[in-house]
Amino acid sequence: MDTTPSGPQLVEAGWQKVRDDGRVRPELLEAAYAEPRLRRLFPWTGMGELHFSRCTEPLWTWDIPYIQPAADDGYRVSGPLRSETVGPAATPQEAIAMVIERLPPNAGPAFAGTPAELAAHEATASTTAAGSRNAGHSAN
Repeated sequence: MDTTPSGPQLVEAGWQKVRDDGRVRPELLEAAYAEPRLRRLFPWTGMGELHFSRCTEPLWTWDIPYIQPAADDGYRVSGPLRSETVGPAATPQEAIAMVIERLPPNAGPAFAGTPAELAAHEATASTTAAGSRNAGHSAN
């Protein structure tokens, strides 16, 4: 019997770990978890920031904006790269909406594995999908 945790189990454990570590404001965590499109991604924290990954293992993916606390009790949405700024948000809900607007089309559910394994999986899935589309077309 396989006892390896599934992707959803790993994601849920990630959310619990983020709650337990106390580095992210609770109201932001509640708002992010309440959003189904973010709840299925793997959360991780750094310097009080809330990040979202398309895979469950480090080094995680860096293709989704993240939320930072701001000095005025608001938030700042940045990313996906550290050098990119999306803008300020007064409430957790505003910050979440800014992230949702910028989710890549393939965001979730989180893949159980590393970014390299995710990339290989996506490449295989893309090749398989292209083959299926081409098989449906016949030469005239």
